[in-house]
This record gives sequence, structure tokens and C-alpha cells, in this order.
Amino acid sequence: MKQWVIRGTVWLAAVALTQTSWAYRDYFSPEQKAQLAKIQTVLVDAIALTDKGAVDAGPIAEVVTRRMSELGYTVVRDSGKPHDVVFKVKCEQRKTWEGTTAAGGDNDLPDAPSRLWKGPACQLTYVLGGMKINWQKEVRTDFEDAVQAANGADPGVFAMAKLKERLEQYDFPVLITAEWGQPDRLIKLLDDKNTNQLRRLKVISVLGEMQADEALPKLKEALKDKDLAKQAAVALGNVGKDSIPLLIDILKNSKQPELQAAAAKGLGDVGNLYGDNSVVPPLLEMLDAPGIDITVQTEIAWALGRVPDRRAVQPLFALDRKLQKIRNDPPDPLIKKLKEAVFWAIKQVYTEDQYS
Repeated sequence: MKQWVIRGTVWLAAVALTQTSWAYRDYFSPEQKAQLAKIQTVLVDAIALTDKGAVDAGPIAEVVTRRMSELGYTVVRDSGKPHDVVFKVKCEQRKTWEGTTAAGGDNDLPDAPSRLWKGPACQLTYVLGGMKINWQKEVRTDFEDAVQAANGADPGVFAMAKLKERLEQYDFPVLITAEWGQPDRLIKLLDDKNTNQLRRLKVISVLGEMQADEALPKLKEALKDKDLAKQAAVALGNVGKDSIPLLIDILKNSKQPELQAAAAKGLGDVGNLYGDNSVVPPLLEMLDAPGIDITVQTEIAWALGRVPDRRAVQPLFALDRKLQKIRNDPPDPLIKKLKEAVFWAIKQVYTEDQYS
């Protein structure tokens, strides 16, 4: 029993790290959400600070202005002009901490402000109706000591130039548009023939995480593109119950293991999000189907753990017994991952079974 508790704790921690942490806020009032959805004119407020003091933030503001315009926003720099929101960018050669709390919310995201980083960084925030919103992102250089990295050049100028490059690369316009709940702008960007594949993948991921019903036709269309299909299948799992038949069809009939695995993950997401156990039978049907790819099995096991249902208890135990008979030296990393997923799923489902 102790062994199962330890295993369960480890696998619970592992899966927690893989779950989506999303930013469209439940703490906004209906009035604030309506304000966010109508944002059109954005005031960009940029400052640039070096060890010698404030320097011209014009180049930073120019990048932010141009990139926000890509999403169709009207951008102003004069605070005296009418605007719906203030987008603030603070770039520093040596960062001073203005970040979030130790854990939770945006802190768990890869681009959250770092408490440990003291080198060059830009912190991105926004102000709505005079209130600073708890949304913070941060871009950092790949060096912490600007003096050393500048190699004799002015370290402040060097740091600002590198931060400007990072702002060119980091897709904050997509993230803030999702935060404001404006999927139509993202769909338009997805349709734009000039949008590169990497950005398309980001947009598809964000649309799914937003649970934007408007995105469903576009996600279905993206399934036809082999470069976008995997991300689209995962995103479908966040959109709603209407995606379930399509995800089941992909899981059962696709000849691409990557796409099948993404569909399994999508089914786990939608089942978990809506408490819909109708996803369990097709997942069980494919759990140990003849010829099933081990990566697909692994994703199915994770999905079953996310939608606890007593029907999964015996199939999961049966697969576990089968896996325990496999002895590899050295251990097969794919089998190890499958074992981990099955152990975790059993812990979730078996516990649920005791109380249902």
C-alpha cells in the first residue's frame, strides 16, 4: 500500500506539471470582461533603465507598438489621447523585483517573472480603468551580467538592444489578446497567409486554452495540415463537448501515432473539464488494442486518470500486470513512461472507485 501511495504522489506531481495553466481570469467581474473584450485602443507606456539612469525607450516602444498593431489594435503613445487600456513595458539593465507571489497563477508559467533573475529583463503588465491587473510576463537576455557581455561596449545600450530583440521574438500580442478574451483577432491572425507556422501553432494552442467556441471550425480545418494537426487535436479538447466525436474518430482511425496521442490527450482534457465520462469507453477500447503505439497508450492512460471512472479499474490493472512482466536491461524509456502513466491512472481511478 505504501508503495502505491509513493507512486501515486510522484505521478500526481508529474502530471500536474503537464497541465495547462491558463490566464483568462475568473476573478474579473462581468463588467471588466466586457471592457476587456472591447479593447481597441492601447496606450503603450515604455521605460528603459540602465545603471546610468533612464535612457530613450523609443526603440522598445516602437517594437511593442508595431507588434500590437499586428493584431489590429490602434496604438497610441500620448497618455492624453483616448485609450481603453495601458500596456506597460519596463526594461532594465539590472532588474528590480516587481513580480508576483511565490506560486500560483502566472508564476507557474515559463515566462513568469523570475525572483532569481537580476540581469537585463523587460516586465510586461497592463492597467485597466486605473487598476493594475495581476497579469505579468517577463523576457530576459541569455546573459545576466551586461557589463561582461558587452565586451567593452556601453553595457546599458547593449542590454537594451538585446531586450529589444527578445521583444521581437516573444509573442506577447497573442497572449495579451487571449487574456483580453478576443478570439476573433486570433482567428484572423490564423487566417493570415503571412503568419508563419510557429505562430500558427501558438495561436491554435491559445485558442484551445481560451475554450473559444468560435475557434472550433478553425481547429477542425487545422487538422488537415500535418504541421498543425497535433496541436489542433489537443486544443480541441479544451473547446467543448462538440469536439468529442471528432477526437474519438482521430484516436480510432488515424494512422499517425502523434495525432492519435494528441486526440487521447484532448479527450482527457474535455472529459476532465466538463466531467463527461462518455470519453472513457473509447479510451478503454484503444488502451491495449492490437498494434497500438506505446506513446498512444501512454497518453490514453494519462487521460483515463484525469476522468476517473470505475470501468477503467480492471483494464488498467490488467495492463499494469502485463507491463510488470516486461524486463528490459537497460530499461526501455518508453515502457517506463507508460508504467508511470498507468500507475498514476490506477491511483486516481481506484481511489475514485472506493467512494463511488
